[in-house]
Amino acid sequence: MKVVIVTGMSGAGRSSVLKMLEDSGFFCVDNIPVALVLKFLQLSGDKNSDFSRIALGIDIRSGIALNDLDDVLDGIKLQGYEVQIIYLDASTPVLVKRYKETRRNHPLAKEGRVDEVIETERKRLEFLKDRADYIIDTSTLLVRELKEEIDKIFVSNKEFNNLFVTIVSFGFKYGIPADADLVFDVRFLPNPYYIPELKPKSGNDKEVFDYVMNNDMAKEFMVKLEDMCKFLIPKYVKEGKYQLVIGIGCTGGKHRSVSIANSLYEKLQQTDYGVKVDHRDVSKG
Repeated sequence: MKVVIVTGMSGAGRSSVLKMLEDSGFFCVDNIPVALVLKFLQLSGDKNSDFSRIALGIDIRSGIALNDLDDVLDGIKLQGYEVQIIYLDASTPVLVKRYKETRRNHPLAKEGRVDEVIETERKRLEFLKDRADYIIDTSTLLVRELKEEIDKIFVSNKEFNNLFVTIVSFGFKYGIPADADLVFDVRFLPNPYYIPELKPKSGNDKEVFDYVMNNDMAKEFMVKLEDMCKFLIPKYVKEGKYQLVIGIGCTGGKHRSVSIANSLYEKLQQTDYGVKVDHRDVSKG
């Protein structure tokens, strides 16, 4: 029997992941009492049961019983069950925003303000994060992108890396993305803005993309950028980073940065890392 423990920060997507696993054939139970986990698995493995894959949602709602989960997980493994842990994480500002938007109360709401209890929860769940087989930071992920990551693990059986890369194109005149880890300035490239027929288009259009990319300077830059990213990303993984944001900026964020971001996205899609591209300012210019 395969057992998946779905856990992590409240508001990071645990319920969504359980639904995704259920759709892929798992029998799912959310918020099961910690004391009943082993007994539940034993009953589910009875000869009269046909459950071969089970997903259990366990989180901060377990209260003080969460302190016993370490021993319970050890006991499950000793019983011969194949156990994997998915830990859903997200940055504190993102979690605060999600709670404000949904108007739902955090499970620890009675202990203080939302931002404070999120940090309290993070500390209490730290032992689970340390034990996790998969850590997915959902700070910048759409639901469909999260599903792609889950499918990669449990449907396609592809190799999974905990780091997720987001490539953001932007315009310097609108400010550098606050969450960018790496920022590259591509304002040295020829600017389609000054070509009348290209000005209203964006780097998502083939004509603009070709104009930006079909010169020796852009080609050499892409070789060096791809090489640098492929060198740096494993270093970030080794340091325990789960979310990497690469900013690509030009003046208005519509032509050059979009083209380079799309090109880098195509290159990094060929790696084992999760990757997405976001054009922050493409509609502003």
